[in-house]
Amino acid sequence: MAAATQQLRLASAGISSILPRLSAPITLSSSRWATFYAQELTHPLLPSLSIGIPGIQVSLPTLLGDIWESVLRAVPKKKTSHMKKRHRQMAGKALEDVNSLCRCPGCGQTKRMHRLCPHCMETHLTDIFALAVTKKAILSASGSSSINVHETASPVFSLTQTISGAHPVGCHHLCTSKDGKVAASAGFGGEIKIWSVNAESGEWGVHAEIPSDAVKDASVWAIALNDDGQYFATTTRDGRILVWDVLDKDAPKVIREYETGSGNSGSFGMCVDLSRDGKLTASGHQNGTVYVFNNDTGRLVYSLTGLTKPIRAVAFSPGSTRLAAAGDAAIIAMYDMQHGEHVGNFTGHSAWVTSVDWNDTGEYLLSGSMDGKAKVWSIDRKACVATHSETDKPLWSVKWLPKMGRSEYFCTAGANKSLSFYREATGG
Repeated sequence: MAAATQQLRLASAGISSILPRLSAPITLSSSRWATFYAQELTHPLLPSLSIGIPGIQVSLPTLLGDIWESVLRAVPKKKTSHMKKRHRQMAGKALEDVNSLCRCPGCGQTKRMHRLCPHCMETHLTDIFALAVTKKAILSASGSSSINVHETASPVFSLTQTISGAHPVGCHHLCTSKDGKVAASAGFGGEIKIWSVNAESGEWGVHAEIPSDAVKDASVWAIALNDDGQYFATTTRDGRILVWDVLDKDAPKVIREYETGSGNSGSFGMCVDLSRDGKLTASGHQNGTVYVFNNDTGRLVYSLTGLTKPIRAVAFSPGSTRLAAAGDAAIIAMYDMQHGEHVGNFTGHSAWVTSVDWNDTGEYLLSGSMDGKAKVWSIDRKACVATHSETDKPLWSVKWLPKMGRSEYFCTAGANKSLSFYREATGG
C-alpha cells in the first residue's frame, strides 16, 4: 500500500511539471452586461512565453429581465373563434319581430305598413315593356298576355284590375290619351286593341280592335294617342306612319299615311308620338332620322338628322314647342319645333336610351336606359338633376305620374319584372 501511494505522488508531480500553471485571474474590464477576466498561462519549459485567455462572466438575471417582455409576446395565443366573435358582436342586437303588418287593400295579401305591397308590384312573369298613365291609374304591359292596372290616387299603388288575355303572345307598346278615357295596346302577334274605361266602375274594356292584316305588306310596331283619344298614330316595319281615326269603334280608318322612303322601302319606324293638339306627328327610325309631319296639310315639316344611330323614343313637350329624341347613341337630342333646329344634347347614360317622358309643366324630362338608370333632366339648366339606379337590369319604360299634392311621382319598369315608384324631393 505504501509503495502504491508513492507511485501516485510521483505521477502527480510529473503531470504538474508538464502542465502549465494558471495564475490568479486579472480583471480587465466590466460593463452592464458582463465582466471580462484574463488568466495568464505559463509553461515551465518555456518561461518566457505567457498567454492570456479571456473569460466572460455573464449577468444572466439582468439580461433575461430586459428581453422577458418580448419573449412573452412571441408565445402563441389561443385564437378566438368566429362564433365567439359573432356572439360578442351581436350581443343585445337580436332582430326584433315585425309586428307592423296589414292587409293590402288591392290584393288582400299581408304586407308591411307604410310599404308598397310586393305582391301587387311583382305581378308580371316577364319583362315589363310598356307603361301608360291616366289621372287615376297606371297601366303596365309585358311579354305575358295580361295588362295590369294600378291605382295612383294614393301612395299605396294597389292593383285594381288585371285584363287577362289582352294579347295572346304579349304586348310591346301601350299608350293612353291625356284625358285618361282611351288606351291602346299593340301585341307581338300584330294585333292592336283600343280600350275605353267605364266611368262608373273604373274598369277597362275593349272599345275597338285593328286586326294584324289591316295594314298591307307590313306589321305595326309603335303607337301613340292624342289628348282626347280620337286620333291614333302607328309606325310600320317598312317605314310608313299611319294616323287613324278610332272614334267609330266598329270601323277605325286611316286618315293619313306618310312615306319615309320610296316604294315602301323606308327605314323601320321604332317610335312615334302625337303632339297634344294633334297637329304634329313625330317618328324615330332605325337609320337615326326623326321625321315630323303636319297632320293638317299631310306634308313633311322637318327631317331631323342629329343622331346617326337608331331612335327608340320621341316625345313632344306639353306645349309642343320642343321634341326630345333618344336611342342607341345614349344621347337625348332636343329640337325646337318652331324652326326645326337642334338646340342641345343631354349626355349621361352609358347605354341605349329606351324611353323619355315630360312632366306636366315641361320643366323636367325623364329618361330610362339599358344601363338600369333613370335620370331627371332640368330643361332650364340643361343638366341632370337626379339619377336613380335601383337595378342594373334594363329599363324599358319610364313615366311621370299625375301630381299628388306637393309631390310629383314617376314610375319605372323593365327587366326586373316589377314597378318602381319614386317621389320628387321637395324639401318640405
